[in-house]
Amino acid sequence: MKVIVTENYEEMSKKAAEIVIGIVKNNPKAVLGLATGSSPIGMYQNMIKDHKENGTSYKDVHTVNLDEYVGLTADHDQSYAYFMRANLFNGLDIDLKNTNLPCGAASDLQAECDRYNALLENYKQDVQVLGLGSNGHIGFNEPDTPFASVTHLVDLTENTIKDNSRLFASIDEVPRQALSMGVKNIMNAKSIVMVVSGKNKAAAVKGMVKGEVTPALPASVLQLHPFVTVVCDKDAASLL
Repeated sequence: MKVIVTENYEEMSKKAAEIVIGIVKNNPKAVLGLATGSSPIGMYQNMIKDHKENGTSYKDVHTVNLDEYVGLTADHDQSYAYFMRANLFNGLDIDLKNTNLPCGAASDLQAECDRYNALLENYKQDVQVLGLGSNGHIGFNEPDTPFASVTHLVDLTENTIKDNSRLFASIDEVPRQALSMGVKNIMNAKSIVMVVSGKNKAAAVKGMVKGEVTPALPASVLQLHPFVTVVCDKDAASLL
């Protein structure tokens, strides 16, 4: 596991973007595993800037996202499908037909999980972008999620619901379930780039990098992956 410590969020975002852009330049047909949340927004902004200034093309790239809320359609302004269009896809030359997320509005959620797992077999990530939860979760894989898990239905913890409520008009509007890639799906990626900032993540970063490999802290499994780069600001790295 390679750990790159930066001064701040802006530098973290720029460095992480450079890694992903390098993968796309090396392989114009790359499969990018993508994440939502506040952590990767700066990285996505840098990718858009590079595309507009340097012409890096995404027209042959495919993407697979980590997760999606259950019960929200793709046009809902708090869905992750909407987030990805607003924060990345609309700023690139990517074909939206090549972008993939679990469908949280599916009538048969298990069948949707099965569909997404089959898709991930065809589109193995050249790189999987991750954020890190303060409790060590990756995707919506909360503590004690089995390492052998694949795409599954998740009952969100009260902690996660509270964390995500800042994006909704009230906590009552936050979905209680999500579909998420499992830990095994994440570990199948050829390489992994994690972006993490803030002192509130420092304990999770320490456990992930130096702690026991245990489902109690899902991100610790990344110690077992051969190509992981953690890009974090000095606050997130403060306990290393």
